[in-house]
Amino acid sequence: MTFVPLAEIRRGGILESLHHGVAVVADADGHILQSWGDPSFVTFPRSSLKPFQAIPLVETGAADAAGLTEEHLALACASHSAEDFQVALVRGWLDRLGLTESALVCGPDMPRSQADQAAIWRAGGDRSRVYHNCSGKHCGFLTLTKHLGAPVASYNDPAHPAQRLYLEAFSELLGEDAAKLPRGTDGCGLPAVALPMAAMAKAAARWAAAKVATESRRTAIRRLQSAIRAFPDHLSGRDSATGKIVRATQGRVLLKGGAEGFVVGFVPEQGLGIAVKFADGASRAKMGVFATLLGRLGLVDAAEALAQAVEGEIRDSNGNPVGSVVATLPA
Repeated sequence: MTFVPLAEIRRGGILESLHHGVAVVADADGHILQSWGDPSFVTFPRSSLKPFQAIPLVETGAADAAGLTEEHLALACASHSAEDFQVALVRGWLDRLGLTESALVCGPDMPRSQADQAAIWRAGGDRSRVYHNCSGKHCGFLTLTKHLGAPVASYNDPAHPAQRLYLEAFSELLGEDAAKLPRGTDGCGLPAVALPMAAMAKAAARWAAAKVATESRRTAIRRLQSAIRAFPDHLSGRDSATGKIVRATQGRVLLKGGAEGFVVGFVPEQGLGIAVKFADGASRAKMGVFATLLGRLGLVDAAEALAQAVEGEIRDSNGNPVGSVVATLPA
């Protein structure tokens, strides 16, 4: 069976909805340790690939040449909420590069928060490319592009030197030529690749263990891990599930969500990788399932409480709890 039940939505104790999916845990030696559903299922990890895409930014020296901090590196791996500190960081980054937001391929968007959106409209503002959740990743590619002396306008072209460097780094972690993977285009306009869930979990394990051939790449991965560990709120936003999980594990577990119900986890100390995908593309249960999976692996205490904290309750329009999201990973 390709998909298995991963989460239930219950209202008044009655099953209302059921989310199916695939989950895989692998180690850096390429072994699948546990799986639920079909680990050969091919799909797009979407933004869960950002920690891989950021490797050349550091490895080539582009980040240091531009004077980037750990905050910038965390934002390069982010799907941010366009909160004030994130927007300021993106705008300052573009200034540092001598570019304007028009250089960003990602289209104009609004912050995730409805309150922030309303404040912008009231002030006579409008959609902006810096508000796009992928603008940090795009700033990373622009930094790399300028460092390479490559054309800025086409940094999203699959044949662009910046994109080729990313695929080369990803290929080593994947254990095969990533340029031969099925391709599409992500929502932000950059190339996207599809791969089996097992392959994603194995690549995540190698990223976690920094299991690569060169010291420069190993150092680059470790620096990205340090940045995510130090600034987990940059990856999504304040009070995000990502930040809660990183803090609950004291940085032992790092993670990155992706669109259409995807999340990837990295456990550096054990060299483990985790990949979770919901078949229906829903995201409302993925962090709760991820937290439950961490408990199954013995990586977090009180996993049920953590799952409840990151995604447990369903509330009505008055803010009253009326239901719950319950992880149902088969034993």
